[in-house]
Amino acid sequence: MKKKKKQREKENIIKGYKNNTYDINFDEIIKNCVLYLNDNKIAFSTKIKFTKTGNYEIKIFFKKSIKDISFLFYDCVSLTSLNFSNFLSYNIKNMRSTLNECSSLTSLNLSNFNTINIVNMRCFFRNCSSLKYIDISNFNTNNVIDMASLFNGCSSLTSLNLSNFNTNKVTDMSYMFNDCSSLTSLDLSNFNTSNVTLMSAMFNECSSLTSLYLSNFNTNNVNNMSYMFSQCSSLISLNLSIFNTNNVKDMSAMFNQCFSLKALDLSNFNTSNVKDMLNFLNINKNCLIKCKDQKIFNKYQNMYKFNI
Repeated sequence: MKKKKKQREKENIIKGYKNNTYDINFDEIIKNCVLYLNDNKIAFSTKIKFTKTGNYEIKIFFKKSIKDISFLFYDCVSLTSLNFSNFLSYNIKNMRSTLNECSSLTSLNLSNFNTINIVNMRCFFRNCSSLKYIDISNFNTNNVIDMASLFNGCSSLTSLNLSNFNTNKVTDMSYMFNDCSSLTSLDLSNFNTSNVTLMSAMFNECSSLTSLYLSNFNTNNVNNMSYMFSQCSSLISLNLSIFNTNNVKDMSAMFNQCFSLKALDLSNFNTSNVKDMLNFLNINKNCLIKCKDQKIFNKYQNMYKFNI
């Protein structure tokens, strides 16, 4: 009788450094996971408690390739460093909320992270509020459909290079950059948004943004733009002349508290199908608005300057 070969643990490794408590939310992949604490194999637990404050190295080995790492490090609020450099990620399709609420994370290595099959990136970096820099130049987003809240709450990010992003298949960009309050400039001129339907609060609370490049935005299919630029309080000008708003139904608070705006080009706006325009404009009183839409003009002609 032949002896069965012992199953070899694949080099699916993630390293984490933290103190106090480490929470793991694996759901269906728990059974495929082996844990090491400071190079000592330990019994699997969804919560590891430490008696002393200090630096600990946690290695996670997966016995087989996995397709779902959603919520993997969700709410690991004390985690300070993560190294994915040896992680085999080529089969993964869902990375929703993988790092969501990792609010103490300051170091992140994604250099070998393979995202070619990823479909869902929703909330991946959400509330990673201590990260000042993210290098995702290697990310392949060709198959991604959901980018909602991808960088939501990344309030320490000062710059973000997304020139490699392919957004051809994305349908949801709502809250994508919400509360990226330290970003001063954002160039999305390479974004193809032809399939996007949701842009609500996309740049909400980007309070330090002074320049925003949306020159190739295709909004033909967008139905919700509520709070899209709300509290972008440092933006001086905004040219949305290419925006097609024929299918938009909600524009509530779209430009709420944009108090630094001096020029706003809405020359192609059509609000005939909009149902909610509550607090649509709440901007600098001296802002010059270029607009042909009669509904907008009638509502705000006594409050702002228009160039028809």
